[in-house]
Amino acid sequence: MARCPCRHRSRRLSEGFKVREGGAGDHAWVRDLGRRTVSSSVSALRDPSPSTVGDSFDRLVDFAFGQSHVLLVAEDGLERLGFVLFLDRLLDEVTGLPQAFVVYVAVEPHARRRGIGRRLMAAAESEARKRNLAYASFMVTEENDAARELYAQLGYQTERRQLCKRL
Repeated sequence: MARCPCRHRSRRLSEGFKVREGGAGDHAWVRDLGRRTVSSSVSALRDPSPSTVGDSFDRLVDFAFGQSHVLLVAEDGLERLGFVLFLDRLLDEVTGLPQAFVVYVAVEPHARRRGIGRRLMAAAESEARKRNLAYASFMVTEENDAARELYAQLGYQTERRQLCKRL
């Protein structure tokens, strides 16, 4: 079996990148990466235009950046590879309990399968614990098998389901 010649795929999962706190200088990149990856968040039950999905992502990011939030960025010294963005003051809508609500996680397509998403989620959980948040939650599209598998491996369980019917 031939090995991939690209340098990114040849690295071991635990090597070659670090996670740091993000800042305002990362916002344009977050928006760009999010817009490039947001299609994985679209359910097969819905048929929006790509521009509508991109505009919705922009509104989501604007909302998150306007709230108390945490942005963590994975990078390898040459480039930014992925991010996780979570709100740290959004109470659970049913119980009223504090939580870290993960707004979005994205990894550059060429850098996937290297453990970046796993490391970003671990860093988000660690940061949430520092803020005395006992829960982390988020939504994931049913068809996003890779993400759902990762989250299951990390111990996340389905708490609620959003149901949809095309009319």
